[in-house]
Amino acid sequence: MSTHLSRRQFTARLATAAVALPAGLSSAWASDDRPIRIMVGFPPGGGSDAIARLLAEKLKDELKRPVIVDNRPGAGGQLAAQLLKGAAPDGTTVFLSHDHTISILPQVVARPGFNPQADFTPLGGFATFVNGLAVSPGTPAKSMAEYVAWVKAQGGKSSIGIPAPASTPEFLVQLIGKKYGLDLVPVPYKGSAPMIGDMLGNQIPAGIGSVQDFIEYQRTGRVRMIGVLGGKRQAAMPDVPTLNELGFKGLDDLPFYGIWAPKGTPVDFINSFTHALDKVVAQHDVHKQLTDLGLTVEYMSPRQLDARERAYTQVWSRIIRDSGFKAQ
Repeated sequence: MSTHLSRRQFTARLATAAVALPAGLSSAWASDDRPIRIMVGFPPGGGSDAIARLLAEKLKDELKRPVIVDNRPGAGGQLAAQLLKGAAPDGTTVFLSHDHTISILPQVVARPGFNPQADFTPLGGFATFVNGLAVSPGTPAKSMAEYVAWVKAQGGKSSIGIPAPASTPEFLVQLIGKKYGLDLVPVPYKGSAPMIGDMLGNQIPAGIGSVQDFIEYQRTGRVRMIGVLGGKRQAAMPDVPTLNELGFKGLDDLPFYGIWAPKGTPVDFINSFTHALDKVVAQHDVHKQLTDLGLTVEYMSPRQLDARERAYTQVWSRIIRDSGFKAQ
């Protein structure tokens, strides 16, 4: 579904959203100048950090309050999620995250310290994206077929970096290895930035991560994407085939980005933030910058984000179960 709105459609959406806002909201928020902290569970320099900083700059203008980014890296976003659970539900702390922390971690960690359905309130989503396999500059492969041949020439065994342990990329490493008869070893990092750093230094021959983390390096030829998830090729890299094209099935359900608040956050804040996020995502320059980062821009209401999270969790619970992985 296109995210470009005509002037008439955009005006209608704003009018509808305004009707839904509680009475007295503007006056209540006009007197509240406390900063809103957007927590990000990954280090500065990665895709999630860049996205958070873009949205924070725009949201402050819509909300008329300072909006700051607070990086809390650790355990694939688990630390930030635990901090969100313990944060005061007063509209000063939110969490920008993607599928890994919200949908995957609770299935692969025996005691994650949070339950998204019980502890978080969705504020809205703004994009979907895909993961992909990229090779380092010192790895000669330019396609999946050449990569498979190269690994076999190394004795059939090689390592692939992943941005977090027990993540979607880790299970993709397993699926790729199984399909081509390779012994592929996932090497977990604390986020995509250090993983890509090692790839650029040829300390690891390949990595799997989100397109938005790889895209600038792909454009400059410093890494080469050789396959991406999803049912269609990405507009930002149309020459890279999908894993569907390469014979992988059942991987059409795309990862997503959203923003959550602690459970119990006041309805007026939820409505105000959702209204602001909708307006920001509709802005042409935001749409373009998010698209340039490799995202497919798609505003999701709190209810739509909740439904997408549940559906995605169901798909990957089956993949995780079939892999034989046991929560640790």
